Amino acid sequence: MSETTETIFSKIIRREIPADIVYEDDLALAFKDVNPQAPVHILVIPKKPIPKLTDAESQDDALLGHLLLTVKRVAEQAGLTNGYRLVINTGPDGGQTVYHLHLHILGGRQMTWPPG
Repeated sequence: MSETTETIFSKIIRREIPADIVYEDDLALAFKDVNPQAPVHILVIPKKPIPKLTDAESQDDALLGHLLLTVKRVAEQAGLTNGYRLVINTGPDGGQTVYHLHLHILGGRQMTWPPG
């Protein structure tokens, strides 16, 4: 996968596909998952198309930190004051289905362990 690989998330960023966007800035976009696995299920994606976490480079360190702070902001806005789970699926064994790095915010109920 390369940065030019087209994904559904690229189309959401360009507004070619509708999404329920809950947050946006110059580097990131957050929107509600269309197939929620919890009462609150929001995806946070970088606007820079990094296919998977293992493809991130040292020059992406500020972006990766920004994504985590974006998760914090979006979770607060969603009212997840009692906690939430943050998931990054990486590669086929990790359950990744869209090859554009994305962070799942899951909340609104008690999470179980192990996750699956």
